[in-house]
Amino acid sequence: MSDDLLERYRDYLEIELRLSGQTVGTYVRECEAATAFAEQAGKRLSDLDSAAIVDYLVQRDVAGVPLEQRTLSKILSALRSFYQFCILERLRSDNPAKRISSPRVPHRLPGVLSVAEIDRLLGSIDTSRPGGLRDLALFELIYSCGLRISEAVALDLGDLFLPEALIRVRGKGDKQRLVPLGEDAAHCLSEYLAHGRPHLSGNDSGDAVFLNRLGARLSRKGMWKRFHEHASAIGIEAKVHTLRHSFATHLLQGGADLRSVQELLGHADIGTTQIYTHVDREQLREYHRHYHPRAVAAQEQGDHSDR
Repeated sequence: MSDDLLERYRDYLEIELRLSGQTVGTYVRECEAATAFAEQAGKRLSDLDSAAIVDYLVQRDVAGVPLEQRTLSKILSALRSFYQFCILERLRSDNPAKRISSPRVPHRLPGVLSVAEIDRLLGSIDTSRPGGLRDLALFELIYSCGLRISEAVALDLGDLFLPEALIRVRGKGDKQRLVPLGEDAAHCLSEYLAHGRPHLSGNDSGDAVFLNRLGARLSRKGMWKRFHEHASAIGIEAKVHTLRHSFATHLLQGGADLRSVQELLGHADIGTTQIYTHVDREQLREYHRHYHPRAVAAQEQGDHSDR
């Protein structure tokens, strides 16, 4: 694949499909890897047929570590996207990757912290220093508003509407949404902006809400590191994204409807939100035992037979 075609494909992903930077990078890297395979056979990636793509996948599977189902699905998604782009560019009339079935990838239930664990985590942060005020505001905001890490990183001062108790969030595909700001998050954010951020900001801090100790925008890596330090200090095993999972799960457990949670999370497909409707099996059994008439009758019959 020529460098020019690769750049045009990247532009297609970013501008036409409006995919996230992470997805764009993954798709382009996968196409680069497939290009190397095609060139070894004296072909162009845009000219491969389904059989050649299967050969490539087999080669990837036996070279070093065998492919996991999720990795295989990711490769096929990238190639399908690339060949769809080739059709639009009139480089070919079909999509050979569509003839190859993706493996069924099992859903992984997201890890969730209890309300008590989140209270313990946030309560353990030392707010006597500017960095502590920042960390408390940051992780309270991610939990209270269900933010992705990338969304928290991208927050600018102009995205905060504290009098209205709202924040503007830029999600995947640069789609914007307004998210309500709870009292705890608003308080922590106000404290950080008044007493923490001014001590972290330098001469050229820009508009970023969350800053590192050098006055620059706090990075994703910086957020991961800070969260890991706080969680490890109190013996909690979790990731930053666990706060977003906990936000969604706690809303649904509290009675929120799925459509509202979808809007708050910024999910394009409600099917993505449905993963948070998981309930502990023992809790389901308990509900059935207490509220279903057949279960109640069976339990009463068992009680009488014991007498």
